[in-house]
Amino acid sequence: MEYILPLSMVICLMMGIFVGYPVAFVLGGVGVVFAFVGDLPYAFLGIGVSRIYAGVISNWLLLAVPLFVFMGTLLDKSGLAENLLYSLERLLGGRRGGLAISVALLGIIMAASTGIVGASVVMLGVLALPVMLKEKYDPKLAVGTIAASGTLGILIPPSIMLVLVGDILQISVGDLFLAAVFPGMLLGGLYIGYIIFISIIKPDVAPAVKKRENEGSLFLALCRDLFAPLALILTVLGTIATGVATPTEAAGLGVICAIILAAINRKLTYQNLKTCVLETGRTSGMILAVLVGATLFSMVFKGLKGNGMIEAAIFSFDFGPYGTLLLLLGIIFVLGFFLEWVEISFIVLPLFAPIIANMDFGLGLTPEQQLLWFAMLVAINLQTSFLTPPFGYALFYIKGVAKGINIKTIYRAIIPFVIIQVLGLAIALIWPQLTLWLPLTILGE
Repeated sequence: MEYILPLSMVICLMMGIFVGYPVAFVLGGVGVVFAFVGDLPYAFLGIGVSRIYAGVISNWLLLAVPLFVFMGTLLDKSGLAENLLYSLERLLGGRRGGLAISVALLGIIMAASTGIVGASVVMLGVLALPVMLKEKYDPKLAVGTIAASGTLGILIPPSIMLVLVGDILQISVGDLFLAAVFPGMLLGGLYIGYIIFISIIKPDVAPAVKKRENEGSLFLALCRDLFAPLALILTVLGTIATGVATPTEAAGLGVICAIILAAINRKLTYQNLKTCVLETGRTSGMILAVLVGATLFSMVFKGLKGNGMIEAAIFSFDFGPYGTLLLLLGIIFVLGFFLEWVEISFIVLPLFAPIIANMDFGLGLTPEQQLLWFAMLVAINLQTSFLTPPFGYALFYIKGVAKGINIKTIYRAIIPFVIIQVLGLAIALIWPQLTLWLPLTILGE
């Protein structure tokens, strides 16, 4: 009976989410109701308001979120991706699976430029899917490649998710950005490896595209089309890695760079700017509302000894450090079938992080390094939530642009890529240096 109130909070939260109420309101509402049910002092809610203002509203780091969103949406409108896909298709089109590999490469490059999953998936779907189907690609391979490649933007920096995870766990966002480079590239490489493998054993699934003639210098076209995204990547990540700018300042530089690139491509129109501002407002408002609600929910949950309930439940299994880590990652993976990454981050990370930070995995890591490793495992796991049915958002994005392809085909198409995600997660779990080497080498931490 000691934990009946925090357990009831979790049950009410899940019921409210599944009924369809906005998550931000459910989080805040459940927190307020149980503050009174649990007979917490009135001053407790006053402390919550102060914490929301100091930790959320006036948080300088969170200013990077709308800046990165605006940068990504403006790049989506600039036409850079279309030109780059065309050049990559010319480079690889004469090989089996070459068009799908081009899509995966474009997903990696644009992920490091935009960081917006919805924009990336829709962009790749509109640009590449009709071409792939026209070239007799298997619809499942085409849809799966586009959906999976588009989600890399949530992991490969600059990533909104990493900014929020860093704020939640009080980890340097610069460290997270550096730690995410190799895992993101690993997943992209695994996607490409799968495409090559499937095109060898099933040639009809990914046929070669005939090369076109008399289209000018391919080398010059690649240099031209790669210049813009590489310039943006170096501007944002380079300034953070070298310590020249904070993540928020680097996001501002990225916006300036995106505006210049859009102007060069003659896409800096009033309508495009209006669309980008509205999309930035909607996305940032949603994230901020969830953050405010989650702050209140978390504070009341801990006030009712909910963190003690979580620790008691986990340690009662006595799985040891790695068993406990697998259990926590498994919980996050299952939650990804039903909830968005924003909700999972704000609900479970503050509860799970202290448990992991104080465990001994025998790796000789400091608690801060251990938490950084855990953050990257969670980030890979949260990326998977975009792909797992029934509520994987990337699946809905691709359904919106994949005319004539039913949702059953899309669900079947994504299965191999979810398995690849789990494989990538396992590799990052077994070899922590995959995530820790770059921040330790560059920053010496």
